Amino acid sequence: MQQALHHLHVRARTRGLVDITKQVREFVAQQAIEVGLLTIFCRHTSASLLIQENADPSVRRDIERYFATIAPEDAHRYDHDTEGLDDMPAHLRTALTQVQLSIPVEEGALALGTWQGIYLFEHRREPSTRDIVLHLIGTY
Repeated sequence: MQQALHHLHVRARTRGLVDITKQVREFVAQQAIEVGLLTIFCRHTSASLLIQENADPSVRRDIERYFATIAPEDAHRYDHDTEGLDDMPAHLRTALTQVQLSIPVEEGALALGTWQGIYLFEHRREPSTRDIVLHLIGTY
């Protein structure tokens, strides 16, 4: 059994979905592990991870609009606003999604479906760099 660990630093210019599929695929390909499991972990409480449609950009826009509706910015709605009006809504959006994904690796590649991509879902308005940990375990 072999293991590999890598920190992927993802720059998000603003709130929304950032496609990280290419960087994750490259990491897996460099490890030469034929069969295994990749864990992707976001080390933040105001950003999350999604596997989602990667062909039609309207899907991503609709997801972003939906989350703006269910966790809106509202100065009178939340107590926690330490880092601004988007602080608590960002935490709620993370709580409703996930900070960890597990993806099988077969024949040395991610076992994603045809229309699936991996996304960092940034929930804050200000630009940020997010630390994503990639941990791959498997056999050659």
